[in-house]
Amino acid sequence: MDIKRVALDAVNETIVMTVVHMDYKGQVAKRINEKMPLATVKGFRKGAVPKDLVEKQYGKPIKQEEVKKVVDLALERYLASERLNLLGTPLAKENENFNWDAEELTFEYEIGLVPAFEIDLDAKNDIVKYIVKADDKLIDGQVERIQKQFGNPIPQEVVVEGVDIKGVFTNEAEGIGNTTTITLSIFKDKATADKFIGKKVGDVVTVNTKGLFEDDHQLMDYLKVGHDNVHGIEIDVDFTIEAIAISEPAELNQELFDKLFGAGIVASLEDLKAKIKEDAEAQFAQQADQKLLGDVTEFLIENTKFDLPSEFLKKWLQTVGEKKLSPEEAEVEYARSEKGLRFQLIEGKALAQNDIKITFEDLKTFTTKNIRQQMAQFGQTNPTDEEVQGIVARVLSNQDEVKRLSDQVVAEKLLEIFKVKANPTTKEVTYDEFIAASYGE
Repeated sequence: MDIKRVALDAVNETIVMTVVHMDYKGQVAKRINEKMPLATVKGFRKGAVPKDLVEKQYGKPIKQEEVKKVVDLALERYLASERLNLLGTPLAKENENFNWDAEELTFEYEIGLVPAFEIDLDAKNDIVKYIVKADDKLIDGQVERIQKQFGNPIPQEVVVEGVDIKGVFTNEAEGIGNTTTITLSIFKDKATADKFIGKKVGDVVTVNTKGLFEDDHQLMDYLKVGHDNVHGIEIDVDFTIEAIAISEPAELNQELFDKLFGAGIVASLEDLKAKIKEDAEAQFAQQADQKLLGDVTEFLIENTKFDLPSEFLKKWLQTVGEKKLSPEEAEVEYARSEKGLRFQLIEGKALAQNDIKITFEDLKTFTTKNIRQQMAQFGQTNPTDEEVQGIVARVLSNQDEVKRLSDQVVAEKLLEIFKVKANPTTKEVTYDEFIAASYGE
């Protein structure tokens, strides 16, 4: 058998395989001999059919089966020996006029190759690494929320200014159904707030989302509307009142501090504010890191140029998956997934250029850290190593979890590379300024 590759361009090639009689005749002859005792042809007893008649009746399908086995095995071994970096899998070229009686049988396979490229993390960019600070407004607001949350609710008969109103925002057509607690001060328009005055438990108040709050992003909190939908949404939502209460603020004393943070961690209002600031800024740092990772990702996708075997991949998409795609559906799917594919290649190149590999120990360490953090959130601040490792073992026995956590480990390692190599400009901002920068508003 002769196998060769024909380059069409940098990312598209054809594998040409030429099969001759010697490659399959022995196996075909063996299969014919095995068929002889079982063959049935009219006019002959079973097992007494002449060999030439058996070959005439069964020879062609047997030949086709054996040739396919030879070609499939040869293709598999060739791809392994050549160590080709493929996108998708080889696609057999169709030939409606294929001649199975020819002395030489030629099969062609289209392949798409991973493009060769380099990424330049040192390239000039306007990427910003945000340092998000908790300002006095945010800290004081959090103190007020703590006092309200742990205060003593006093039930009220009707809605008046200053009460807390628990209820459900609903709009069945839009899939909205969120239980929340509101105050009348959250509404942008006094006329909206006035709709609630005098209402009782069980009453329903209908409001419109357009201009409902001072900041449209509050729709994300109170109605659980996605960010992509907060601007321009103009629908009626019903608020069904479930409870009305005035909250008597909790006293800021040692009992409350110990309940919130553990015995002796916080001993004064100043300590409480310092703790709020520390915890908030740690959370903000994670959000800022995610923005940095996203911004560098977008920069690399836009500025790292390489060709993909797009036409090949569109054809390949038609052949994979349980539901075969039409050419039009494959075109749509390729357009949807191209950006993600480009970043997968860039991600792999960034890890390779910086000689970074993801090991099982990396995954285990990352998972252990996550488990300890989650346990701490539920009050288990000092679990034993045995307890933690037992949970880690169970988590890592789930392949879906392994994939999810592996992606997070990769993102963490990429982030460390980007922080250094992309040389972003550092900028200190408040949380409100960070939100504005994150959503371009």
